[in-house]
Amino acid sequence: MKLKFVAILALAVLAGCKEDIVNVQIPAAQSLTDEAAGFYCQMEILEHPGPKAQVHLAGMLAPLWFSQVRDGLAYVKSAEQSGEILVLYVNDMGAAVSWSEPGVENWIKADGAFYVVGSDAVGGMGAPELVPFADRQEAEKFIAEHSGEILQFSDIAVEMVLSPVTFTTSQLEARQ
Repeated sequence: MKLKFVAILALAVLAGCKEDIVNVQIPAAQSLTDEAAGFYCQMEILEHPGPKAQVHLAGMLAPLWFSQVRDGLAYVKSAEQSGEILVLYVNDMGAAVSWSEPGVENWIKADGAFYVVGSDAVGGMGAPELVPFADRQEAEKFIAEHSGEILQFSDIAVEMVLSPVTFTTSQLEARQ
């Protein structure tokens, strides 16, 4: 009888844990403000051009901000980060005013974005950027002007965001 009670109690506890996992709320994207500082550089995000990223971790009220999308992807894809990632948001550059004004409210989930990779775009920290778009056609328009190819989140290899940075001639010119 005791064994049956213990088994039922254990199942009830496990069922309760499962319910907690299912009910985890994905936080909404936060507006980019003057106070936002880059996780790696601790510089004010709004001082840098190009798309940004925000990572929401379990147990934290505020997101981690990244001065460029490449850095946010590097954080998420790094085996060394230890927080439980709830969601990664990136700027939708199809809704941006310009490269220097990527937007403070135009966030999309990173895993649903179309990324232009290998273009002449240089991000806010001066490294080649992976440029996110909600709409594939907007990404194709960007490629027509800046070259590159379209990849989705699952196609972006860890080496693409964690390896040493190399620049094309047009990227070096854009940095000057």
